[in-house]
Amino acid sequence: MKIVVTSSGRDMDSPVDYRFGRCPYFLIVDTDDMSFEVIPNEAANEFGGAGIKAAQNIIKLGAEALITGNIGPNAYQVLSSAGIRIFAGPEGTVRDAIESFKNNELHEIKAPTSPSHSGRRLGGIK
Repeated sequence: MKIVVTSSGRDMDSPVDYRFGRCPYFLIVDTDDMSFEVIPNEAANEFGGAGIKAAQNIIKLGAEALITGNIGPNAYQVLSSAGIRIFAGPEGTVRDAIESFKNNELHEIKAPTSPSHSGRRLGGIK
């Protein structure tokens, strides 16, 4: 299964970033063999629409699921409309989040978890 995890760094031992649209990186992990690819989040420093742009990129990557901390209403709508499952509650590293997912320990998000534009207040714009 192809899962995208929001990440603060470029490897599996990087902390999960709790911002979706403004995280610095997406790690695309194949849960079958734990191979991964690092994709810089090109939307992270956008003035507006970061969540929507990031969501569109996730869809293009062919992800089946997303693990993140918080997600706003616009990004949630784009991803859920595309059939991508969204999970919250990861703690620790990307590797920890994937293991939690495999052990069915993460909560599937059924609604946005933050208001629009909240990623900016958490340090998204530099």
